[in-house]
Amino acid sequence: MFGRWLVLTLAASLLSGPASAAPRESSVRTFDTDNDGTLDHIEVRKAATTFFARLDPDHDGTLDLRELRGRLNAREIAAADPDHDGTLTVNEYLAVVEQRFKAADQDHDGTLDANELRSPAGRALLQLLQ
Repeated sequence: MFGRWLVLTLAASLLSGPASAAPRESSVRTFDTDNDGTLDHIEVRKAATTFFARLDPDHDGTLDLRELRGRLNAREIAAADPDHDGTLTVNEYLAVVEQRFKAADQDHDGTLDANELRSPAGRALLQLLQ
């Protein structure tokens, strides 16, 4: 009986995904420094730069696969790593953020609203900000 309950509980948690998979309004407000209800390039870049620093506990100015904690997989890191050193500098990280921003900006207005942030591309971007 306990085994079945455990399997059902694990299945439910896997199907629902991680708690951070959907954008939370509070996190969007945190990044929305001009309080206009959207995120622009400047706000996203600032949030990504701040988050990069938090992900870099050894303060070497780069992030490796371990430090990225599943936010990017090895293939994505390799694609974003032009010097092929296996790590991302802040500029390389910001280039990935920029690509994800553009993918999430469905109406191409240079800002992301709540609907765009709820899209798969928007959620992928938010993984690099929080």
